[in-house]
Amino acid sequence: MRPPSALESLRVQVRQIEGRHRRATTVLPFGLAAVDSRLPSGGLPCGALHEVAGGGNGALDGAAAALFTAGIAARTRGKVLWCVTRPDLFAPALSQAGLKSDRVIYLEGGDDKTVLACFEEGLRHAGLGAVVAEVARLPMTASRRLQLAAEGSGTLGIALRRWRRQTEASDFGQPTAATSRWRVSALPSTPLPVPGVGRPRWLIELIRCRAGESADFELEACDDTGHLRLPADLVHGPGQAEDGRRSASA
Repeated sequence: MRPPSALESLRVQVRQIEGRHRRATTVLPFGLAAVDSRLPSGGLPCGALHEVAGGGNGALDGAAAALFTAGIAARTRGKVLWCVTRPDLFAPALSQAGLKSDRVIYLEGGDDKTVLACFEEGLRHAGLGAVVAEVARLPMTASRRLQLAAEGSGTLGIALRRWRRQTEASDFGQPTAATSRWRVSALPSTPLPVPGVGRPRWLIELIRCRAGESADFELEACDDTGHLRLPADLVHGPGQAEDGRRSASA
Protein backbone atom coordinates (compact mmCIF):
# COMPACT_ATOMS: atom_id res chain seq x y z
CA MET A 1 0.00 0.00 0.00
CA ARG A 2 1.50 3.30 -1.08
CA PRO A 3 2.01 6.02 1.55
CA PRO A 4 -0.39 8.98 1.40
CA SER A 5 0.74 11.95 -0.68
CA ALA A 6 1.37 15.36 0.85
CA LEU A 7 -1.92 16.62 -0.62
CA GLU A 8 -3.92 13.72 0.84
CA SER A 9 -2.31 14.27 4.26
CA LEU A 10 -3.22 17.96 4.10
CA ARG A 11 -6.83 17.12 3.27
CA VAL A 12 -7.02 14.83 6.31
CA GLN A 13 -5.65 17.59 8.55
CA VAL A 14 -8.18 20.10 7.19
CA ARG A 15 -11.07 17.70 7.82
CA GLN A 16 -9.85 17.14 11.39
CA ILE A 17 -9.60 20.89 12.02
CA GLU A 18 -13.08 21.51 10.57
CA GLY A 19 -14.49 18.73 12.72
CA ARG A 20 -13.04 20.20 15.90
CA HIS A 21 -14.28 23.72 15.24
CA ARG A 22 -17.64 22.97 13.64
CA ARG A 23 -20.52 24.20 15.77
CA ALA A 24 -23.56 22.10 16.45
CA THR A 25 -26.40 23.50 14.34
CA THR A 26 -29.40 24.65 16.35
CA VAL A 27 -32.84 25.02 14.80
CA LEU A 28 -35.58 27.61 15.35
CA PRO A 29 -38.96 25.96 14.67
CA PHE A 30 -42.02 27.98 13.68
CA GLY A 31 -44.17 25.88 15.97
CA LEU A 32 -46.54 24.98 13.12
CA ALA A 33 -46.38 21.42 11.84
CA ALA A 34 -47.56 22.57 8.41
CA VAL A 35 -44.44 24.75 8.06
CA ASP A 36 -41.83 22.89 10.10
CA SER A 37 -42.55 19.61 8.30
CA ARG A 38 -41.46 21.24 5.02
CA LEU A 39 -38.09 22.28 6.45
CA PRO A 40 -35.43 19.50 6.47
CA SER A 41 -34.33 20.25 10.04
CA GLY A 42 -37.82 20.90 11.38
CA GLY A 43 -37.22 24.64 11.50
CA LEU A 44 -34.83 27.38 10.43
CA PRO A 45 -31.13 26.59 10.97
CA CYS A 46 -29.77 29.32 13.25
CA GLY A 47 -26.19 29.29 11.98
CA ALA A 48 -27.28 30.20 8.47
CA LEU A 49 -28.30 33.00 6.13
CA HIS A 50 -31.93 33.34 5.06
CA GLU A 51 -33.65 35.73 2.62
CA VAL A 52 -37.07 37.38 2.98
CA ALA A 53 -38.82 39.69 0.52
CA GLY A 54 -42.26 41.13 -0.08
CA GLY A 55 -44.39 39.45 -2.72
CA GLY A 56 -44.72 42.72 -4.64
CA ASN A 57 -43.04 46.10 -4.90
CA GLY A 58 -45.66 47.87 -2.78
CA ALA A 59 -45.26 49.08 0.79
CA LEU A 60 -47.93 46.69 2.10
CA ASP A 61 -46.05 43.54 1.08
CA GLY A 62 -42.77 45.10 2.20
CA ALA A 63 -44.23 45.74 5.64
CA ALA A 64 -45.52 42.16 5.83
CA ALA A 65 -42.05 40.85 5.00
CA ALA A 66 -40.51 43.05 7.72
CA LEU A 67 -43.04 41.82 10.32
CA PHE A 68 -42.50 38.20 9.28
CA THR A 69 -38.76 38.78 9.81
CA ALA A 70 -39.40 40.46 13.17
CA GLY A 71 -41.45 37.46 14.30
CA ILE A 72 -38.56 35.12 13.51
CA ALA A 73 -36.04 37.34 15.29
CA ALA A 74 -38.38 37.68 18.28
CA ARG A 75 -38.18 33.93 18.91
CA THR A 76 -34.39 33.98 19.24
CA ARG A 77 -32.55 34.76 22.45
CA GLY A 78 -30.47 37.87 23.02
CA LYS A 79 -30.22 41.22 21.27
CA VAL A 80 -31.12 41.64 17.61
CA LEU A 81 -28.98 43.83 15.32
CA TRP A 82 -31.12 45.39 12.58
CA CYS A 83 -29.11 47.15 9.83
CA VAL A 84 -30.92 49.64 7.58
CA THR A 85 -30.11 52.13 4.84
CA ARG A 86 -33.03 54.41 5.75
CA PRO A 87 -34.60 55.04 9.19
CA ASP A 88 -38.20 54.14 8.38
CA LEU A 89 -38.85 51.16 10.65
CA PHE A 90 -41.91 51.51 12.89
CA ALA A 91 -40.82 50.09 16.24
CA PRO A 92 -44.36 49.65 17.69
CA ALA A 93 -45.25 47.40 14.73
CA LEU A 94 -42.17 45.24 15.36
CA SER A 95 -43.20 45.03 19.00
CA GLN A 96 -46.66 43.78 17.99
CA ALA A 97 -44.86 41.00 16.07
CA GLY A 98 -43.03 40.03 19.28
CA LEU A 99 -39.77 41.96 18.82
CA LYS A 100 -39.66 44.40 21.74
CA SER A 101 -37.78 47.68 21.36
CA ASP A 102 -35.36 46.97 24.21
CA ARG A 103 -34.01 43.97 22.29
CA VAL A 104 -33.24 45.78 19.03
CA ILE A 105 -30.01 47.57 18.15
CA TYR A 106 -30.55 49.74 15.07
CA LEU A 107 -27.62 50.47 12.77
CA GLU A 108 -28.04 52.89 9.88
CA GLY A 109 -25.67 52.57 6.92
CA GLY A 110 -25.51 54.87 3.94
CA ASP A 111 -25.72 52.21 1.26
CA ASP A 112 -25.93 48.46 0.62
CA LYS A 113 -22.15 48.03 0.72
CA THR A 114 -21.94 49.50 4.22
CA VAL A 115 -24.96 47.54 5.43
CA LEU A 116 -23.53 44.26 4.10
CA ALA A 117 -20.21 44.94 5.87
CA CYS A 118 -22.02 45.61 9.15
CA PHE A 119 -24.20 42.53 8.55
CA GLU A 120 -21.12 40.33 8.27
CA GLU A 121 -19.47 41.84 11.35
CA GLY A 122 -22.65 41.35 13.33
CA LEU A 123 -22.85 37.69 12.34
CA ARG A 124 -19.22 37.13 13.31
CA HIS A 125 -19.80 38.68 16.75
CA ALA A 126 -21.49 35.51 18.05
CA GLY A 127 -23.21 37.36 20.88
CA LEU A 128 -26.48 38.21 19.17
CA GLY A 129 -29.75 36.35 18.83
CA ALA A 130 -30.17 37.38 15.19
CA VAL A 131 -28.85 39.88 12.66
CA VAL A 132 -31.19 41.46 10.09
CA ALA A 133 -30.01 43.59 7.18
CA GLU A 134 -32.20 45.46 4.70
CA VAL A 135 -30.55 45.33 1.28
CA ALA A 136 -31.64 45.75 -2.32
CA ARG A 137 -28.90 43.62 -3.87
CA LEU A 138 -27.22 40.51 -2.50
CA PRO A 139 -24.30 39.39 -4.71
CA MET A 140 -23.27 35.73 -4.58
CA THR A 141 -19.83 36.55 -3.16
CA ALA A 142 -21.34 38.63 -0.35
CA SER A 143 -23.94 35.95 0.43
CA ARG A 144 -21.21 33.31 0.70
CA ARG A 145 -19.29 35.46 3.19
CA LEU A 146 -22.47 35.98 5.21
CA GLN A 147 -23.31 32.27 5.17
CA LEU A 148 -19.80 31.39 6.39
CA ALA A 149 -19.97 34.05 9.10
CA ALA A 150 -23.32 32.69 10.31
CA GLU A 151 -22.00 29.11 10.30
CA GLY A 152 -18.96 30.15 12.34
CA SER A 153 -20.93 31.97 15.05
CA GLY A 154 -24.18 30.00 15.04
CA THR A 155 -26.14 33.26 14.67
CA LEU A 156 -29.30 33.52 12.60
CA GLY A 157 -28.89 35.94 9.69
CA ILE A 158 -31.78 37.37 7.65
CA ALA A 159 -31.34 39.45 4.50
CA LEU A 160 -34.54 41.48 4.19
CA ARG A 161 -34.74 42.48 0.54
CA ARG A 162 -36.09 45.99 -0.05
CA TRP A 163 -36.07 47.94 -3.30
CA ARG A 164 -36.31 51.65 -3.99
CA ARG A 165 -36.80 51.08 -7.71
CA GLN A 166 -38.77 48.38 -9.49
CA THR A 167 -35.75 47.47 -11.63
CA GLU A 168 -33.88 46.34 -8.50
CA ALA A 169 -36.49 43.69 -7.70
CA SER A 170 -35.16 41.40 -10.45
CA ASP A 171 -32.05 40.80 -8.33
CA PHE A 172 -34.15 38.62 -6.01
CA GLY A 173 -34.27 35.99 -8.74
CA GLN A 174 -30.48 35.67 -8.85
CA PRO A 175 -28.87 32.71 -7.02
CA THR A 176 -27.33 33.29 -3.59
CA ALA A 177 -25.80 31.12 -0.88
CA ALA A 178 -28.79 31.58 1.45
CA THR A 179 -30.13 28.43 3.08
CA SER A 180 -33.74 29.47 2.53
CA ARG A 181 -35.62 32.12 0.57
CA TRP A 182 -39.08 33.40 1.54
CA ARG A 183 -41.63 35.73 -0.05
CA VAL A 184 -44.48 37.31 1.93
CA SER A 185 -47.65 38.90 0.54
CA ALA A 186 -50.48 40.58 2.41
CA LEU A 187 -53.95 39.02 2.09
CA PRO A 188 -57.37 40.22 3.33
CA SER A 189 -57.60 40.00 7.11
CA THR A 190 -59.24 37.09 8.85
CA PRO A 191 -62.95 38.03 9.25
CA LEU A 192 -64.29 38.57 12.74
CA PRO A 193 -67.75 37.53 14.02
CA VAL A 194 -68.38 41.22 14.78
CA PRO A 195 -67.41 44.35 12.80
CA GLY A 196 -63.79 45.33 13.41
CA VAL A 197 -60.21 44.79 12.34
CA GLY A 198 -59.27 41.13 11.96
CA ARG A 199 -55.87 39.57 12.40
CA PRO A 200 -53.73 40.16 9.28
CA ARG A 201 -53.29 37.21 6.97
CA TRP A 202 -50.27 36.50 4.79
CA LEU A 203 -49.37 34.28 1.87
CA ILE A 204 -45.92 32.97 2.80
CA GLU A 205 -43.98 31.31 0.01
CA LEU A 206 -40.96 29.13 0.68
CA ILE A 207 -39.30 29.67 -2.68
CA ARG A 208 -36.07 27.85 -1.96
CA CYS A 209 -34.87 25.61 0.85
CA ARG A 210 -31.56 23.77 0.85
CA ALA A 211 -32.21 20.00 0.85
CA GLY A 212 -35.95 20.70 0.85
CA GLU A 213 -38.84 21.54 -1.46
CA SER A 214 -40.71 24.75 -2.14
CA ALA A 215 -44.16 25.33 -0.66
CA ASP A 216 -46.61 28.07 0.22
CA PHE A 217 -48.76 28.69 3.27
CA GLU A 218 -51.73 30.92 3.99
CA LEU A 219 -51.27 31.96 7.62
CA GLU A 220 -52.36 34.56 10.12
CA ALA A 221 -49.68 37.14 10.92
CA CYS A 222 -47.28 36.98 13.86
CA ASP A 223 -48.77 37.56 17.30
CA ASP A 224 -47.00 39.40 20.14
CA THR A 225 -44.78 36.36 20.77
CA GLY A 226 -43.62 36.12 17.16
CA HIS A 227 -45.70 33.05 16.33
CA LEU A 228 -47.79 32.49 13.21
CA ARG A 229 -51.14 30.72 13.21
CA LEU A 230 -53.06 28.61 10.74
CA PRO A 231 -56.46 30.25 10.09
CA ALA A 232 -59.35 28.26 11.53
CA ASP A 233 -61.28 28.26 8.26
CA LEU A 234 -58.29 26.68 6.48
CA VAL A 235 -57.85 24.06 9.18
CA HIS A 236 -61.40 22.85 8.72
CA GLY A 237 -62.00 23.87 5.11
CA PRO A 238 -62.03 21.46 2.16
CA GLY A 239 -58.59 20.57 0.85
CA GLN A 240 -56.86 22.21 3.82
CA ALA A 241 -57.93 20.02 6.73
CA GLU A 242 -54.80 17.87 6.75
CA ASP A 243 -52.07 20.47 7.00
CA GLY A 244 -53.21 23.75 5.47
CA ARG A 245 -50.52 23.91 2.81
CA ARG A 246 -50.25 23.75 -0.93
CA SER A 247 -47.25 22.96 -3.08
CA ALA A 248 -45.76 25.84 -5.06
CA SER A 249 -43.23 26.19 -7.81
CA ALA A 250 -39.95 28.01 -7.22
